[in-house]
Amino acid sequence: MTKTGPIAGSRAIHIGLIGDRDDTVIAHRAIPIALDLASTALGVRIDREWLPTEALVRDRHLYAFDALWCVPASPYRSTEGALHAIRFAREESVPFLGTCGGFQHAVLEHARNVMGWTDAAHAELQPDAARHVISLLACSLVEERGTVHFRERTHLRRAYGEAHANEGYHCRYGLDPAVRASLMQSGFVVSAEDDAGDVRGVERTDHPFFVATLFQPERAALEGRAPPLVVALARAAIAS
Repeated sequence: MTKTGPIAGSRAIHIGLIGDRDDTVIAHRAIPIALDLASTALGVRIDREWLPTEALVRDRHLYAFDALWCVPASPYRSTEGALHAIRFAREESVPFLGTCGGFQHAVLEHARNVMGWTDAAHAELQPDAARHVISLLACSLVEERGTVHFRERTHLRRAYGEAHANEGYHCRYGLDPAVRASLMQSGFVVSAEDDAGDVRGVERTDHPFFVATLFQPERAALEGRAPPLVVALARAAIAS
């Protein structure tokens, strides 16, 4: 696993959590613990603030954060609010992590605003749309675990310090295989796949730290372990 240690002289960092807080959601219970464990691992104070999606309609509030994390439990109350915050992170080079629903919406934002696919849709939100970039998984991953394999020279591989990991999921939707090639030719790289070769993590190639995973790395915190990817996000925030 990746070794961590205190960062001498580092300032406190402020991380915004894009999503509608619900303590019945396992990931939402895990996220504060994950950030506390990352804080201890790095020896830096990490302040966090939940950002209800319906409030994310302007940039002004988003400038207060050193990093943004789009958290699980979509559909969000405001899809447009979530997409606006993701676009802000992308355009302003703010360190960004998207997990589960955050992965799905990072892909959706890219398709609409980078690729120009204004009709790009999420099948859970628009089941009858003509162009789904996020579609129903062939096999549901609700409360499932599986091995993910990390590509060399990616943020995920560096964060974990290992070639693969066993991670938990709670999702029914993922990247539509039909659009994988187009997405990867326009600024994304696949950084994690499962045993079948299906996409489980992506990163931007034109951004200091923009990582999205279909799995939920924050769940490691419920077992008392600092999630490597959350530690990596905090490191990126310190460096930004």
